[in-house]
Amino acid sequence: MFAPKGLGYDRGSTIFSPDGRLFQVEYAIEAVKRGTTAVGIKTDEGCILVVQKRLHNTLIEKEMVKKIFAIDDHIAVAIAGLTADARILVNQARIQAQIHQITYKESITVENLTHRIADVKQAYTQHAGVRPFGVSLIIAGVDEIKGPQLYMTEPSGSYWGYRAAVIGSGTPVIVEELEKSYPEISKTLQEGILIALKALQKVSDDILDPDMVEIAVIPTTDRKLNYYDSIDILNLIEQIKNTEE
Repeated sequence: MFAPKGLGYDRGSTIFSPDGRLFQVEYAIEAVKRGTTAVGIKTDEGCILVVQKRLHNTLIEKEMVKKIFAIDDHIAVAIAGLTADARILVNQARIQAQIHQITYKESITVENLTHRIADVKQAYTQHAGVRPFGVSLIIAGVDEIKGPQLYMTEPSGSYWGYRAAVIGSGTPVIVEELEKSYPEISKTLQEGILIALKALQKVSDDILDPDMVEIAVIPTTDRKLNYYDSIDILNLIEQIKNTEE
């Protein structure tokens, strides 16, 4: 008797199926697609990360749900997928950034950091007894020489540089929106944030809640990560509503 197609190739390890697929990696990608929506945008003035958070229990304190994490003064990541998996990668990224700083007396570049984290992800796709990380990361920062940089990593360990990147639920809709809007937002941080919020509103069932949206920017002026507070986010949401009306 023959086993059903795929049986044995997706149980407990990452083994190629006869048609060249890694089912565990594909399942990890599906976990990302079910995650909260995160948008990253690169502009001439710096990088932007915007994430819509989600509560699986109304009793949870909203401020305890984090989707954007600082890695170094000039680098941050936004996540979609399994937060616990992301926490391990964020800690690894912070360690790598500090090792580079101590070793070379300079800040790590965004691509260098992305490459190291992607290598960790890839290693978990080829060893027995482990599973891939069920999380994608948008890694944004401002390099001293190259300026604003934006990358996205997948559970497979692949990564690419982007002008604007989206991960999580609603990705196709937001990608389509950003493809139309990017020429307008390639200049300023403010325009980029507004476009990202408008895109998030399109995949939201209700009006955006400022307490459930995270915004972080890294300007080229000082290369320092800054978070927007709920009042600033509320003002931006109101600005979008007034524009649409």
